[in-house]
Amino acid sequence: MSRRVFTRAALALGVVTALGGVVGCGQDKPAFRGVDITGADYAQGFELSDQNGQVRTLKDFAGKAVVVFFGYTQCPDVCPTALQEMAQAQQLLGADADKLQGVFITVDPERDTPELLKAYMANFGADFVGLHPTAAQLPKVTKDFKIYFKKVEGKTPTSYTIDHSAGSFTFDPKGRIRLYNRHASGAEALAADVKILLNGQ
Repeated sequence: MSRRVFTRAALALGVVTALGGVVGCGQDKPAFRGVDITGADYAQGFELSDQNGQVRTLKDFAGKAVVVFFGYTQCPDVCPTALQEMAQAQQLLGADADKLQGVFITVDPERDTPELLKAYMANFGADFVGLHPTAAQLPKVTKDFKIYFKKVEGKTPTSYTIDHSAGSFTFDPKGRIRLYNRHASGAEALAADVKILLNGQ
């Protein structure tokens, strides 16, 4: 083999080896079931009153994986399904059940009073938190999380429904946004992702 051919072969091998290293690094990323949005510049947090009138932020849940879902208590199916999945994921975590924090932010503060939110949250978990933005806070927090919602008028002024985004967001124990969870992905998938986050990945 001539020196020129040998040199080209060596360079090619070096490139392949380097690329192999890059691919290998990529394989070390956590195998999340949800959509990895680590480093996103949206969904950075909240500062809203809960069902007990206490102002809450992500810092209140330091050390826990926090799953945030937007909805409303009169939602017929999507919202209860999402909250039930959170509750089931807690059960699947066993001894770490208390390290998954469910947070529900209403997009219907007009009807979802703090008292109603308190009763609704109790259906899913004693530690679940319901947040009640004011009419002025709602546009900002939904924009911050890129949440779509729209009131759909009913037969009476109070019988309206609300179309809204159905996914949820998961924050790691350090309060960093990590995942977007598609609706009805399942409790098993959520629990598996939370385990990864609790392990520090």
